[in-house]
Parts: sequence; C-alpha cells; structure tokens
Amino acid sequence: MTVQTSTSSTAASRHDALAVHSVDCVVFTVPDIEEAVKFYTAFGMDVRREGSVVELFTFGHPHCWMRVVENKQPKALQYLTFGIRAEDEAAFRAKIDQLGIGCAPHPLATRPGIWLHGPDGHPFQLVVSNKVSPNQKTPAAPARAAARGTASAPARTQVDRVFPRWLSHVLLFTPDVSGLVNFSESVLGLRLSDRSGDLVAFMHTPHGSDHHLLACVKSEGPGLHHTSWDLGSVDEVGEASEQMRNAGYADGWGVGRHVLGSNYFYYVRDPWGSFAEYSADIDFIAEGQPWQAGDYAPEDSFYLWGPAVPDWFVANTELNSKDRS
Repeated sequence: MTVQTSTSSTAASRHDALAVHSVDCVVFTVPDIEEAVKFYTAFGMDVRREGSVVELFTFGHPHCWMRVVENKQPKALQYLTFGIRAEDEAAFRAKIDQLGIGCAPHPLATRPGIWLHGPDGHPFQLVVSNKVSPNQKTPAAPARAAARGTASAPARTQVDRVFPRWLSHVLLFTPDVSGLVNFSESVLGLRLSDRSGDLVAFMHTPHGSDHHLLACVKSEGPGLHHTSWDLGSVDEVGEASEQMRNAGYADGWGVGRHVLGSNYFYYVRDPWGSFAEYSADIDFIAEGQPWQAGDYAPEDSFYLWGPAVPDWFVANTELNSKDRS
C-alpha cells in the first residue's frame, strides 16, 4: 500500500526557495589511483589525472563531477559539494551560523565555499556555481534508423562505446534515513520525492531536477553506495553493461527498471565494493511542479522488473574504514 503525503507548493515559493540546486562534486579516496583510472575509463568517463588525483568529466561537458584521490587506505567518501545561487550565498551563511553547524574546510578542498557538518559525520560544502542538474526531462538519444525491410539492431561488433552524459544523482548510506531527510529539507532546502519508511528516501531540488539528486539508504554507518550517470536509452544501458563486462567488471545488478524514479538501470560494482549506475529515462520534477511524495512498502519501492538483487548489493564497504582525511 502506498501512503501519499502532499509536498505540493506554488511556482513562486519554489523559485524563491533557499535550496541547493545541484550536486556539484563528489570527493572520495581510494587505495590505488591506477584502479580508478582503469575503471572510469572503461565506464566511459573523460578521466583527467594529475599525480594522485583523478578528476572525472563527461565528454562534451565542461563540469568536473567527481574527484578521486589516492591515499593508500580503504575507499572512503570524504565530502559532497552542492551548488547554490549567488543570491542565496549570504542567506545560507546566516542560516548555518545560526544553526551552529559550520566547520573548517576539508583538507582536500580545492575551492572556497561554505562548509558545514553533515548529520552523519561527512562535511558538506556549498559553492556558488552554475546549475548542472537538468532543467528539463532528459532528452532521449536518437533512435537507430533502419531502412524498411531491414533490422534496426546492429551487430554486436558494430555497437559504439557508451559515454555517460552527466551525473544524475548520488545515494548515501546512513544509519538514520529520517535524520538525513530532515537535514536535507531543513538545511539544504531539498524536497522529499518518495520514500520507503526508514529504509530509503529520495530527494529533489525545488529549482528543478531529476526525481532525485540525493538519496539515502539505511545502513549501520555512513558511506557512498553509488553515483548514477545519465544515458539516453534503455538500449544504451544494456550496451553499457556489456561494455563493462567486456572490460573485466562482471559484477553488477540489472538491467532492470526502478519503481521510484522510473529509470532503467544497470549497476556495476567498482574495485572498492561500491557502485556506478547507468541510468536512463528517470522522472523529472520541474521548478514549480507539485509533486506528491509517497511512502511505499519495501516490495513496491525498489524495482519493477529485473534480475534478483545480489546479496552484496547493499553491503557498506566503508563501515570498517576509519579514514576521513
């Protein structure tokens, strides 16, 4: 049974809302930067390395979506950076000062911004930046044209490599789903899209974004479960899964379709036990669009169709990691 809770609001209130507009950058550390270069190159990213640091771009887009830093310790999320509008910077500073949750810049920080304590121990950074979350429903990739009387599917040897278009969302592990939702709403200005009790929750920005730009799932401790990357079609999702298997990354889940968000998916397990998701056709919540957030039973909250979920899919490999640089 689905219990609906109203989160509708007027266009004016959403436009004027004090809220982050994008996940600007994800920063985490890994024990071997060569492994990161190999994995994300196979995944289809524009990988730019300088010494022990890798910056991840998508081809044709100027934005740096992730920074991966080598530190010889088990993989660990270090911090998230969120984008804000220039006209909101002073209000965010005043709010964070009033709440007493400001903190010092992270040692790996490369840009100035507003630093604050997250509810699970990871710091968050707010930076004035261009909005990189989408402003409209993700456009589908052009369909393959086929002359009348010919097949539309190409031969396997003729399939092009798949390249993600942009970062769609991030899913965090948390010991307190409701606590992270409350923080995201009251401090970051995000809105609840849907949830399943205290198991999992999905949030969007009132400035317009995919069904979720930030999500969280129950665990014994904090961590990064996955980053999700936009593709143009379910065909591309399937082809990308083959691309990764052919590159030697056989562990994954999918292809399938989610219920909450409606996107087609394939998750590939990275060398550190977390995941990178290929995603296509996710729901979009426009600025000013009312959205009824649902609270779904677990069996109705995960996936509509697809293979059985592997036991290791929900394992938080950061539980034993003590490294927070």
